[in-house]
Amino acid sequence: MCREYLAADRRITPSTRATSRLFSDWQAGHVMIGPSLLAADFGHLAREVHRLEEAGARYLHLDIMDGHFVPNLSFGIPVVEAVRRLTPLPLDVHLMIANPQQHLARFREAGADYLTIHIEVAPNPTELLHEIHRLGAGAGLSLNPPTPVDRVLPYLDLCQIVLVMSVMPGFGGQSFDPVALDKIRALRAQSPDGLIISVDGGVKDGTIEQCAQAGASMFIVGTGLLGYPDYKHRLAQLSQIAQSARKTL
Repeated sequence: MCREYLAADRRITPSTRATSRLFSDWQAGHVMIGPSLLAADFGHLAREVHRLEEAGARYLHLDIMDGHFVPNLSFGIPVVEAVRRLTPLPLDVHLMIANPQQHLARFREAGADYLTIHIEVAPNPTELLHEIHRLGAGAGLSLNPPTPVDRVLPYLDLCQIVLVMSVMPGFGGQSFDPVALDKIRALRAQSPDGLIISVDGGVKDGTIEQCAQAGASMFIVGTGLLGYPDYKHRLAQLSQIAQSARKTL
């Protein structure tokens, strides 16, 4: 488990963000594609994780769904613990749950390096973001397609990651909603130095290019990566598309 952050009840400075492994990798020029394990073959989880490591993944994304905030169930703490035992890669844990305040410590103990909560369930997330930092994790804030980007702007200085959902959360394989692009542009224009802008939902060939051009720095990919037989080739293909788009900024 990467203890990257000191407990703190203060706003994050650029130097604090620079200690984030994900931001450091992005700043070094790596394309930050996060394989979403929701699309993995859970009958062979260890094999899937090792294949993604060998393909060159720099972190893994885990979607936690509770059947309340989103209309589906995924997996919970035992799976996060199992993945933590399988890999030293950073674990980016997205809490799509109605009561994140009750579970932050348990997911951190299970191995989460980044914990992202939703503005829709925490309209004033200040204390929860502070709590994530006190636990030693990186803090993220996510917003769904119908949610105005203005809702998260007051809290950017408390986050390492802002995750823009380009589909309604709950199910994989949905089509990309282009409303995400305007949100990414707005966040990029107003983001403090070092903030990671991540996007999740329907990310594949054409949309990863659009997201990179809009200013996204991390891309969560499920079936657009794990739905292909050769993870290494597919990851390289997506990385090249995003890298080329990034050079046009």
